[in-house]
Amino acid sequence: MSTKEGIVVRAGNGVYSVQSNGQVMHCTLRGNLKKELQYSTSGSNPRRVTRAKRQWVHDTISIGDHVKYVETKHGAGVIEEILPRKTAFTRSGFRGKEQTIVSNLDQLMIVFSVAEPRLDPWKLDRFLIVAEASEIEPIIIANKGDLATDQELAESFGPFRELGYRVLLTSVKDSRGLEELRTTLNGKVSAFVGPSGVGKSSLLNALQPGLNLKTADIGYVTFKGRHTTTSSQLIPLRFGGWVADTPGLRDLDLAAEHLDELEHNFPEFKEHLGNCRFQDCHHDKEPGCAIKAAVESGQVQARRYESFLSLAGKE
Repeated sequence: MSTKEGIVVRAGNGVYSVQSNGQVMHCTLRGNLKKELQYSTSGSNPRRVTRAKRQWVHDTISIGDHVKYVETKHGAGVIEEILPRKTAFTRSGFRGKEQTIVSNLDQLMIVFSVAEPRLDPWKLDRFLIVAEASEIEPIIIANKGDLATDQELAESFGPFRELGYRVLLTSVKDSRGLEELRTTLNGKVSAFVGPSGVGKSSLLNALQPGLNLKTADIGYVTFKGRHTTTSSQLIPLRFGGWVADTPGLRDLDLAAEHLDELEHNFPEFKEHLGNCRFQDCHHDKEPGCAIKAAVESGQVQARRYESFLSLAGKE
């Protein structure tokens, strides 16, 4: 049996859909691969498998993984090898264990709506921290742009533009920003993430007619979206590139690696780090803290500093 290489485009219930040369093969996992893969994170080198132990979580493989597999005589496939990951978008999973949602991403498309439901900047901070920690380029999509005025948009998303993050304004109803979004996605592996009800599936349907991803109206009492995507899938785009549609993440629990050296995942802190009076400064109550001084001088946004303290468990 010859070995082939492909990319995992769908994963669930122990069955993995692997695409290779335009063909999709439904595969299972070789028994000796059913283990938890641990990755090195030192320096700026790509992650690589360093050791493995018996698995007790269920994310050995995620969509976006590049694998080697063989076809069996029954027309199915068996995955023999998982190739090293370039990047991984993760969150805290069962019992705090890290759960990988999508692998080998070029960019993280973080979708929030400008209204119904309105932007929660504290929750957006969490997605940005995950992107920074994973060394994945974050792009903020301000969706449902037809529901807000220019002033409301500036008040909600302006502070993130000031931080240097790219913000795209989109609307399915009037098609604004869709062409710019297509250009941004072309030739890249991207993941659409964000809370439920912000219009991720509607955006993808508008970008590529014919996908027919399930959508649902938000609840007009709570303005909380209903979960409509129940499994993750990697979708090839006709205009070029791949995009992951993931289940709505109403609450994103940060994995331990995201909280390690948390201050380094706030890019506006970086120029001030190392300037504190004490080398082991926690940037909270210590005197001579350069981060606190930057907040007082307006160089660092007070709300972002409060977000840092909250995530660090200092409030």
